[in-house]
Amino acid sequence: MNIVLVEPEIPQNTGNIVRTCAATGARLHLIKPLGFDISEKAVRRAGLDYWSEVDITVYENLQEFFDKNKGCFYYATTKAARSYAEIVYNDDDYLVFGKETHGLPEPLLKANYDNCIRIPMRENLRSLNLSNAVAIVLYEALRQSGFKELEEEGALTGRAD
Repeated sequence: MNIVLVEPEIPQNTGNIVRTCAATGARLHLIKPLGFDISEKAVRRAGLDYWSEVDITVYENLQEFFDKNKGCFYYATTKAARSYAEIVYNDDDYLVFGKETHGLPEPLLKANYDNCIRIPMRENLRSLNLSNAVAIVLYEALRQSGFKELEEEGALTGRAD
């Protein structure tokens, strides 16, 4: 599964998404401009110790991303008519999310409206946190595939705390 963040602005959200990608094996695609520094020093300072566990590709812009990637793209937006839960996902799909303040560009949504998905929520609320939205949609896609290659059982450690 592929997670695509178009111009993410908040490093903590991207850090949470990196951790989700590490836990699930999802690939992460970051589209510039980024609202933060992803140099090794900055990543360490932000505590993103999962960064090395994720296949991350950074693109200069959205056009470069589309030039280098082919497949089925689903665009997460509050403006969509269909719920993310109505989709049948494949392992190599791309789940595309926009920046925290403005979402995805409206021309992109209009050109791909049949592949726009939304997370149902109460009226008059702007949106969910980006990292929460990624986790919700990604885990639905993974659930549909039977959580392939993911550990489904845990074990107690015997600790008293």
